[in-house]
Amino acid sequence: MGKRLPILSLSIFFAFAGCGATGNTSGSSDGQVDGVHVHADADTDGLCDGCGASIRAQIDFYAINDLHGKFDDTYANIGVDEMTSYLRNAQATKGNTVVLSTGDMWQGSAESNFTKGRIITDWMNDLGFESMTMGNHEFDWGEAYIEANESLAEFPFLGINVYDRATNERVDYCEPSVMVERSGVKIGIIGAIGDCYSSIAEEQVEDICFKVGDELTALVKAESDRLRALGADMIVYSLHDAEASNIRHYDLGLSNGYVDLVFEGHSHTTVCEKDAYGVWHLQAGGDNAKGISYAQVSVNIITDEVSVNTAKLVYHSAYAGMEDDPIVDELLNKYGEELTQVNEVLGQNSAYRNSKALANATAKALYLAGEARWGGDEKYKGKIVLGGGYINVRSPYYLPVGQVSYGDIYPLFPFDNPIVLCTVTGSRLKSQFIDSNNYYVYYGEDGEAVKNDLDYNETYYVVVDTYCANYNFRGMGFLPIAEYYDEAHEVFTRDALAAYIRNGGLDSLAI
Repeated sequence: MGKRLPILSLSIFFAFAGCGATGNTSGSSDGQVDGVHVHADADTDGLCDGCGASIRAQIDFYAINDLHGKFDDTYANIGVDEMTSYLRNAQATKGNTVVLSTGDMWQGSAESNFTKGRIITDWMNDLGFESMTMGNHEFDWGEAYIEANESLAEFPFLGINVYDRATNERVDYCEPSVMVERSGVKIGIIGAIGDCYSSIAEEQVEDICFKVGDELTALVKAESDRLRALGADMIVYSLHDAEASNIRHYDLGLSNGYVDLVFEGHSHTTVCEKDAYGVWHLQAGGDNAKGISYAQVSVNIITDEVSVNTAKLVYHSAYAGMEDDPIVDELLNKYGEELTQVNEVLGQNSAYRNSKALANATAKALYLAGEARWGGDEKYKGKIVLGGGYINVRSPYYLPVGQVSYGDIYPLFPFDNPIVLCTVTGSRLKSQFIDSNNYYVYYGEDGEAVKNDLDYNETYYVVVDTYCANYNFRGMGFLPIAEYYDEAHEVFTRDALAAYIRNGGLDSLAI
């Protein structure tokens, strides 16, 4: 683990250039101190005024955002094996490399979810990541799993603005920043999460808060000042929630001397552009569907001037032909027993299903699961109106023709939101479900009858998941949960779809 290359010290770096020491030459007109040449760069051209040697250190940054556990190759997603080979080659040939993450690394694939992110954390250890910023989906399983991965990680988790509500102190599993060094250049990396509450199940962040807006700006400025005082030559901001073309949670004032380079995440957009102060912002899409962000930076050792030589997105095509790195198979074997269910064959899919078709199928699957679980109970008889809700199909957003495994449907519905039966008044049923353009629903016979003869004051039941139940629709509060599908063993939306496919449901459903 931690296959890192040795870092060249400044003395070695300049020995290669044929010179001795570095520093200012004030009081020494010939550029000598005690007979030893001292580098100087009064004209800030990156060359020593006395000997002409380069006094710039070159650093290559690689940032990965929103991987969402896309670890192994599937019918639709490329894995990390070729990317790993590419990054190892960069580490071996360039020397001064820094690899970091801007969050949402774990949640999203069967391999990662079954191991609660450990397989990804192990991979990051092996590749020598310097840091990982907390993303919103790191909180999907609760703080206990963040803490477990933090204990496994050989790099810090960054979250300068992740605070405990009770103590108003930063949570123990997050650091505000980390300082790394390459060829004598000290690099401060500050990590933060934006205002991402709407993308997290509310019960998972009851005890924590994210300081955003002016509070976040103040925290970052103070940390930048602290790192500069400790000798940082440049500051990298690793932010989960921003984009330069639509800046929401990034305060442009940070680019005025506090931050030299910004790597972003969360929005899954492709961004590679300068802001008004000339600071580069980079984000390389999401779900490992695009590639990685790259910036080559030169730092003048004398003047501390930071200049970005190259800023670009490195797309999959740059490394698709490289030999697979063995770490993927090694880790799949390591966690093999935990991943047995991934390869379970569920059935056949007779036609290509896009995201809309899959959402409709899943709404029906939820309804059928609810009927099987609660339909025989007298208190619910005739009142289970529908199954469905806010069904958001994730990458790769489709299911091809052919054999379907559990691992195939997992990334479509990766989030662990248990199936629940909720009570709803007739009036809320109409506004939130019947009249909604954002929900996918399936009505059984009883549901169709209720819809056609709706009593606004009556109480009905809907089969949804906890994400839908815990959404405060138009300020009405959460949907009251009558029962969980299984109190002892959580059953999720994807499990309802899996049962539906096992029973041949896809072949009976119109496309």
